[in-house]
This record gives sequence, structure tokens and C-alpha cells, in this order.
Amino acid sequence: MTLLSAAMLLCLVMDPFGNIPLFLTALKDVEPARHKRIIFRELMIALIVLVIFLFTGQYILQLLHVSEPSLTMAGGIILFLIAIRMVFPTPAGVSDERMGGEPFIVPLAIPLVAGPSAMASLLFISSREPGRWPEWLLALSLAWFFTGLILMMSSNLRKLLRKRGLIAMERLMGMILTAIAVQVLMTGIQEFLAV
Repeated sequence: MTLLSAAMLLCLVMDPFGNIPLFLTALKDVEPARHKRIIFRELMIALIVLVIFLFTGQYILQLLHVSEPSLTMAGGIILFLIAIRMVFPTPAGVSDERMGGEPFIVPLAIPLVAGPSAMASLLFISSREPGRWPEWLLALSLAWFFTGLILMMSSNLRKLLRKRGLIAMERLMGMILTAIAVQVLMTGIQEFLAV
């Protein structure tokens, strides 16, 4: 795998374009002036988590006796719970983990950017050729930068969609995310049964 193909793979699994509506939904109750700061903070947290996972992921999973299929299934369950809250929102919004009315770590940093797919992809890339870790770190940085660039522009869409548009998008993305979560869970089960 080349540096460019690794960066493209990581960028695809981070899914910046697919995450725009999810970020907008999670930030709908936060004053717009704080959006870029919050997005930057969440992106930094996601990058730190992914870098740690790049270097320690396989050792942590071995230490805890957690297989890659288990990680995939857990990611599917978490995504499913987030999707259900988007389709059937609570008064607290998508996440109850709030600091001053804004999302913190969940769901923006984890699992939307640093999700199970990104972690599994890092495991896949690094376990095959661990000696090329500087390239994998650069690939991760490039994918993260592109993802961050796209997500930083997402708050401009809020002006176009307004409140009703965001509500409709939240329900629609919740339904789509439910399907994705079920697919991730089924993939994890298939991987587990293949082992």
C-alpha cells in the first residue's frame, strides 16, 4: 500500500462529507460563533485517539483479548444507539455528554471521526508493514487534515438549511446511520464467524 492509497482509505472511512449533516445536527443548539472552535477541538481529540491507536492499537486489543470483529461489532452498536437518538431525539439532543450545552468527545470526535472503521483501517495498514509507521502517520495526518477542512466549512450550511431543514436532515441521517450501523454490525459478525 502506498502513502497516497493509505491516506485515501483513511479519508474514505472518516467520511467527511457524510459527517457534515451529523456535525450540523450535533451542533444545532450551540451558538454558531463557537462551531469552528468546537469542531477543531473534536478533530484534535480524534487525531490524538487515532495516533495512539496507530501505535498501540494491536497491543491494546491483544492485552484485552479483543478481536478486530469484536471492535467492529462494538462500533456498529454504538453507531446504532446514536442513530436511534437522532431518529427519536431526547430533550438533551444526540448526546447527553454536554459541557455548557455542547457535545464533548461523543459523538463528534468518537465515533464520527475516530470511529471503529478508522481504527480497524489503521490496524489493517500498520499490522502489515509496521516498519513503515512514519508513512502511516503521514497518511493519517493527510486524511485528518482533509476531513477537518471539509468539516470546518460545515457550519456555513446551517445558514442554508435553517431549523426545519436541520430537523429533517437529522431524521434522514438517523435513518441512514441506522442502516450503516446494522451493516457494520453484520460485517463484524461475518468476520467473527469466518475466524
